[in-house]
Amino acid sequence: MGTWRYGVILDAGSSGTRVHIYRWLNSDTARKSASKAQLQSLPEIETDKQWTKKIHPGISTFGEHPHDVGPEHLEKLLAHALSVVPPTEVPNTPLFLLATAGMRILPPLQRKTILKEVCDFARKTTKFQLPDCDLHIQVISGETEGLYGWVAANYLLGGFDNPKDHDHGKDHHTYGFLDMGGASAQIAFAPNATEAERHADDLTLLRLRRVGGDPMEYKVFVTTWLGFGVNQARERYVKAMLAASPGAKEYPDPCIPSGAEVLVSDDGKVIEDKKNGKGHTLVGTGIFKECVRQTYPLLEKEKECLDAPCLINGQHTPAIDFDVNHFVGVSEYYHTTHEIFKMAHKDDDSYDFKSYQKAVNKFCGKSWKKITEGVDKKKYGKKVDEEKALEVCFKSSWLINVLHDGIGVPRIGLEDLNSANNVTKVKTGKGKNKGYLNPFQAVNKINDVEVSWTLGKMVLYASSEVPPPSPEALAVGFGSNVAGIPPDFQHPGGSYTGHSDDWHDHIFSENPRRIPGFLIFVLILFIFGFILCGRDRRKAATKKMSRMFSGGGRGHSHGRRRGGGASFTGKLFGLRSANGPTYERVLEDGPSAVNASDFELGPYSDTSDNDHSDSSSDGTRFGRTSGWATPQMKGGGGATSETGHSQDIMTQGASLGLGRGGFMARTDSRERLAIRSRANSPRRKSPMGKFS
Repeated sequence: MGTWRYGVILDAGSSGTRVHIYRWLNSDTARKSASKAQLQSLPEIETDKQWTKKIHPGISTFGEHPHDVGPEHLEKLLAHALSVVPPTEVPNTPLFLLATAGMRILPPLQRKTILKEVCDFARKTTKFQLPDCDLHIQVISGETEGLYGWVAANYLLGGFDNPKDHDHGKDHHTYGFLDMGGASAQIAFAPNATEAERHADDLTLLRLRRVGGDPMEYKVFVTTWLGFGVNQARERYVKAMLAASPGAKEYPDPCIPSGAEVLVSDDGKVIEDKKNGKGHTLVGTGIFKECVRQTYPLLEKEKECLDAPCLINGQHTPAIDFDVNHFVGVSEYYHTTHEIFKMAHKDDDSYDFKSYQKAVNKFCGKSWKKITEGVDKKKYGKKVDEEKALEVCFKSSWLINVLHDGIGVPRIGLEDLNSANNVTKVKTGKGKNKGYLNPFQAVNKINDVEVSWTLGKMVLYASSEVPPPSPEALAVGFGSNVAGIPPDFQHPGGSYTGHSDDWHDHIFSENPRRIPGFLIFVLILFIFGFILCGRDRRKAATKKMSRMFSGGGRGHSHGRRRGGGASFTGKLFGLRSANGPTYERVLEDGPSAVNASDFELGPYSDTSDNDHSDSSSDGTRFGRTSGWATPQMKGGGGATSETGHSQDIMTQGASLGLGRGGFMARTDSRERLAIRSRANSPRRKSPMGKFS
């Protein structure tokens, strides 16, 4: 496993599927180079805008032909992921497909079949890590989607890692999260201490782990409003309009610009083909205030609240303290407020209700003809087409109703008063976190990273790979707000791998008990190599080591060393015994200290040079090697040198590394001493010693 860990998530929404690719340092590498502050932070996740790809439509459209979801839908997304993740890391990279609202409304059998086809196709065509299909390929609930979004928003804003920089008062440093798609809407926030204690059973316990291993826990309220996304809300709105005037030919619609006409079916969906003549015609009037009034009933606030307090659809929600709960909104909250009305925002795009409502009212009051002319001229931006321009008036009115009449966000510019939702005076904030201290702020990116619930999922996964500080440490994940690990606890899927790209880390960091065995193994290899290197090389190495450990070795001993027989190591490695011939330094202490006869050699004998016995204790083993074959010196005829020795013997002796020792040393020593004039001049004895 390399330095980087990768993760791939497919966000299977109602309108399409988007692949997100993330990476982070593996746990060992991150901790090795981490500062004290980094050890107290969550793993650092990286991504790039080029790592994201989206295709249409959503996988829910394959309900009638699930076998096509792989080759016609997933193949392009998986190919894109494979082009980003290094080939060597693909088997170590987890793959997730998490489906949301679009798949939730499918019949159970179709939903199950599609998910099985997705898993089978991914396993057959890629080597991504996919150990458990039920965990990696699934339809997630709206609450889970909202919790992931809450994690992503707070991770990017710094609420987790730098709580002191995000102190909202009352020991609160996290942000609330709002998400709205086509089919559903979610809210997630950590209530103030009073509400958290009062509604403890309604909260979700979230547990993360810092790089250094320390845990962090949060108690978060999460709920989802199915059917309250912009597309589902629009369909409910149209059906209510048709039901109010059955049989009418045309229906005036204040949520469409004046002059525009839309053909719809009985279930409120837009009919693209107007030529068939079937359907109901909606005629735009472009009266925005009336649009806001008519969309208010869609909040269904009149429904009975069985567990007070409630916000929308009779669903329980703890009271929101906007003094400490500051929300960021993504998806439709951002697109609806910024794609056409970006210039309506002040103070670095912070949301201002008064300015926003004024801009929407002005736009929706224009004739459809003028609006289309502006679209053609790219007056509202390159991404705005006629379809978006036609829908934005309804979306804006719905968003305003959900935010201010549903959730209770104060209308900045009109009100700063307490409400039934325990709203206190808003602190707009003028410091480094300017904008995010407002009650609501629509965002798309934070620090140039898209705020997506998929990031929250990957933060949980990367956090779960950090090794726990002790075996008793509780797992990373989320579940019911009870002590320990509740039965409904959901694990992110990751675990500590302990792998690193550095072999040194494997041996010395991952398991210190391997060190003695490793050292013994190295020692055995050294001994084995020492035996095989040959006798002469062993002698040379031994001499070098002796000189190294004796500080040079030549000036410390003035006499011949004596000792007993060969040592065990000498016999084992073929070294000389302690009695064997050695070099001896002769001190130049004057003429009286040295006698020329000390350097005289004995008489030469033919048998003494040719009759070399391995059992000789005073001589070196002649022609012996440490291998399986022992070369033998052979005398014979041949040219005779000036000293009268056979040339063959000289050649063979040299080839065995004898140099000027042995047979030649005797005659050479005799000749040199005969012509030497200084009796006190030191000389070295032959390394081959005397022959007996």
